[in-house]
Amino acid sequence: MKILIDADGCPVVKQTIEIAKENKIEVIVFCDTSHIINSDYAKIVTVSKGADSVDFALVNQVSRGDIVVTQDYGLSAMVLSKGSKPITQNGLIINDSNLTMLLTTRYESKKARMAGAHLKGPKKRTNENDKAFIDSLNKLLNDWY
Repeated sequence: MKILIDADGCPVVKQTIEIAKENKIEVIVFCDTSHIINSDYAKIVTVSKGADSVDFALVNQVSRGDIVVTQDYGLSAMVLSKGSKPITQNGLIINDSNLTMLLTTRYESKKARMAGAHLKGPKKRTNENDKAFIDSLNKLLNDWY
């Protein structure tokens, strides 16, 4: 098992690497050239900028049993189909039961924006968000062992 991180805009890269290091789990961080990420523990994969370039690089390296940190529901669908476990930056563990609702909500929001609606952006990140992520990641790791 390894942990793969879709790091473009991900606020929990540091926390994920720390937890992986404590558990001696391999970590691969994927980002595009507009981000600079350094780690003395994780492998960093930097890809060219482009629509979904990080997603495709990550999908090509994910395996059954891996954990993937991402906010991208489309990427989550791809990694679920390969037998891995996606988790969001807020600790939501994505599975077959909640994926359809998440993808539908994303589609409806995009449709509304294309029609001119102005939707609220995400709320400011809180310590509770970080705690929820850490708790969920630890739960996934405990379930795996």
